Amino acid sequence: MEPGDERGGRWLREIGPVELLRRLRASDGTAAEALGGMTPKRLGAYRLRAGRVEPERDLTAVAEAGGRFVCPGDREWPSQLDDLGDARPIGLWVRGRPDLRLWALRSVAVVGARACTPYGSHMAATLGAGLAERGWVVVSGAAFGVDGAAHRGALAAGGATVAVLACGVDVAYPRGHTELIGRVVEQGLVVGELPPSEHPTRSRFILRNRVIAALTRGTVVVEAEYRSGSLVTARDAQRIGRFVMGVPGPATSGLSAGVHELLRGEGVLVTDASEIVELVGEIGELAPRRRGPVLPRDLLATATAAVLDALPYRDSADARDVARAAGTTVDEALARLYELHSLGFVERGGEGWRLTPRPTRGEDTRRGDT
Repeated sequence: MEPGDERGGRWLREIGPVELLRRLRASDGTAAEALGGMTPKRLGAYRLRAGRVEPERDLTAVAEAGGRFVCPGDREWPSQLDDLGDARPIGLWVRGRPDLRLWALRSVAVVGARACTPYGSHMAATLGAGLAERGWVVVSGAAFGVDGAAHRGALAAGGATVAVLACGVDVAYPRGHTELIGRVVEQGLVVGELPPSEHPTRSRFILRNRVIAALTRGTVVVEAEYRSGSLVTARDAQRIGRFVMGVPGPATSGLSAGVHELLRGEGVLVTDASEIVELVGEIGELAPRRRGPVLPRDLLATATAAVLDALPYRDSADARDVARAAGTTVDEALARLYELHSLGFVERGGEGWRLTPRPTRGEDTRRGDT
């Protein structure tokens, strides 16, 4: 069966894999006809495929590649894939030492454009490294562009990453990522729905995205045009109740147009790994509070700041004028002026008070800018 075959998934749910294979392989075809729900021509295509299946050969091939086959009911099966209903994978071929189920429990997908910009590549690598440093598994599709950058970021941080392929796990695709996929096998996991030696097709790439979405706690889209497989992943994630996030880009960039459309809907804007973890993580995993630099004037009491604001920018003023402008008494104004003097904000010249000159030209000393 092809990935995402809901009709086949329904048969598996209703009669189980052993009985389904027996019916499809029955010599007279009457048992297969009892399955129903399709034309004789379509049923014939299933029977033709079933007759050519060699499970032992596939299991031997994946074992020789250092891999294994994981299916529903196995201890290593990630149960969150069951959220796909009848479209869930029949099983997953896996290469790598870690436990897929345990890794999937704390994982985030980072996806985006293949022909990404330097900004997109930078953001994907930064997010991959940041998530890995926080103990999260980075999941992506091993494609050129954003996918590859996310994997490399996680690997560079010594973290965990999973590549979900649209082909056999013993096939390095794209060929230009042969070395990268090899590194992922050594340090993480490579998984796929298709048996060993199977090659990708356009439809398989699209259907692979639902696995990425279901396997993880949330999906982050870094760059994507209006028509993008990354947005398919985001929609799949949204449909099954996963978090959907997007990294904003320039409003003039076509590669950010799809992300911005996502953010106008249900997507959540994120800019770094801490913001992602705050959304998908446990209670208390909060991003740091964002604020600008604290200036000396920000630390002044309200009454003191009012007296500082009452002083003229260039000329000096006596305590009575300052008190009138600040709306306070002369004694209170004097007390605040001496406080400001000790802090270096003002200086006294004869009977008047003036702002302390700052070395930076054109600077607003009243605000304490630097």
